Amino acid sequence: MTKDFGKIAETSLLYDFYGALLTDKQREVMALYHEENLSLSEIASEFGISRQAVHDTLKKAEQALKEYEEKLKLMEKFARTEAAIAEIDHEIEEIEKRVALWRAGCSAGAAGESEACFAGSSAGAAEKSPLAGNADKEDMLIIEQLRKIKSVIDSLEE
Repeated sequence: MTKDFGKIAETSLLYDFYGALLTDKQREVMALYHEENLSLSEIASEFGISRQAVHDTLKKAEQALKEYEEKLKLMEKFARTEAAIAEIDHEIEEIEKRVALWRAGCSAGAAGESEACFAGSSAGAAEKSPLAGNADKEDMLIIEQLRKIKSVIDSLEE
């Protein structure tokens, strides 16, 4: 009999988030089944109960974990936080690139046409950097990115 790995992964995550809310017996059975990979029969033998009782305990524990997630949504919040952090990291990298180009003289006006003010695209073709121009324009681009970062952080507080 093969186990559905998606369901196992979901149950494991739920257990990580909410396992402490289960009864001692539910925690022990869940740990033996999911972490130690014991069969229902092996767990039943260890506890001196029927295989059906182990099965029922597992199902009740899994249902309790799902209900906790429905009410508390910690896994959902965690996933949103991870996505927000990735987006913030990306925006910070973009700011760092813009600042590095600006410091190289791209926003000085006279350097606007220099090779330093061109950025290669993913295909390798040279494109004019949005930094070519004056410092005011660069300031506005950085402010816009900082506002994006703030909006991402604000979304975490919802």
